[in-house]
Amino acid sequence: MQIKKYNGVWQAGISKNITFIVTKDCQLACKYCYLVGKNEKERMPFEVAKAAIDYVLDRENDPNFAYESVVWDFIGGEPFLEIDLIDKICDYIKQELFRRNHHWFNSYRFSFSTNGINYASEKVQRFIEKNKSHLSIGITIDGTRRKHDLNRIWKGDGPERGSYDDVVRNIPLWQSQFPGDGTKVTISSADIPYICESVLHLYDLGIHQVNINCVFENVWAEGDDLRFEEQLMQLADTIIDKELYRNYACSFFSENMGKPLDCQLQNQNWCGAGKMLAVDAAGNFYPCTRFAQYSLRDKEAWIVGNIHDGIDNNKLRPFLTLDLCTQSLPECVDCEVAEGCAWCQGENYDAAKTHTVFERATAICKMHKARVRANNYYWNKLYRKLELEGKREEFEQNKKSSNDIIC
Repeated sequence: MQIKKYNGVWQAGISKNITFIVTKDCQLACKYCYLVGKNEKERMPFEVAKAAIDYVLDRENDPNFAYESVVWDFIGGEPFLEIDLIDKICDYIKQELFRRNHHWFNSYRFSFSTNGINYASEKVQRFIEKNKSHLSIGITIDGTRRKHDLNRIWKGDGPERGSYDDVVRNIPLWQSQFPGDGTKVTISSADIPYICESVLHLYDLGIHQVNINCVFENVWAEGDDLRFEEQLMQLADTIIDKELYRNYACSFFSENMGKPLDCQLQNQNWCGAGKMLAVDAAGNFYPCTRFAQYSLRDKEAWIVGNIHDGIDNNKLRPFLTLDLCTQSLPECVDCEVAEGCAWCQGENYDAAKTHTVFERATAICKMHKARVRANNYYWNKLYRKLELEGKREEFEQNKKSSNDIIC
């Protein structure tokens, strides 16, 4: 029986992620955006990007960069606002990988998460055509018009204007070019009532993989977890009853979650902060973009080096020692449904009472537990259905065999 499998991250676990913050500008002012310091001024000069690339490629055997593959990630703001700069950066990367006979030359990706507004522009399409075999592009569309436009609004001082129509018109083109890539959906307190209809709407648009998550910030109201669970159970019923699981996947439903942890085997950090490297317009290095100043509400940026002096391993070292047990409360470690409970290292730092990355934020605790309950409902119902179908098929096969013998 066919069940659509979730497509994982390209070269997960064996690729180095290097992120260029090419701009802090964006056409949108999404209400749930964690980038609290977006602006139109900070644009990365090509010379900064070039110096960062040279620094990385000069250290092919350095433990910080000794990975089989590399993902060159471009973010903003909205990265495609700087497509000319990005095109120049990518050309330089390819030239240098070839010139140096670097082992990444045949194992690299250029990765983008975009709001999709400029996707069909001539310059973006020319860039895609030139680099398509090495591209991963995800367009963010939050679901139905009312869910999407509730949060993803155009910036400006006038009346709120949603961006749904400006994005959805580019979805067919994106799908034709990257049919296996999924969209990214964010859930906040206000849009919980629209989760089920939104995932189904994305399926109707032809998006076969929906990557969806709750914001990690402490935005949740009393009863949100119960409303969240109800929406996921409605979604589970529809997916199973209409057999959408054959061709579509939603990251909210996973067999690998909701169990107790074996800390001898599962004591890993959730994210790759510290193993990743981000660089901004000033040439500063960060453990990931969530430690840059424009991502932080209450803390100062955590800079681990720069393009001139390189990486300060003493500043990076705390991230390399992070695991589940070193930053979690005992009730998190011993929780009966701990498996699959996520966290963001940058939010941990920003929400902590002190200047530390060893204090895990737990704002999504109730939301995770609600997801586990709905997830258990989903898989129990699905496997009961598949078991009954299997028995029915076996009965029909036995019946046919008996009839053949009688004849």
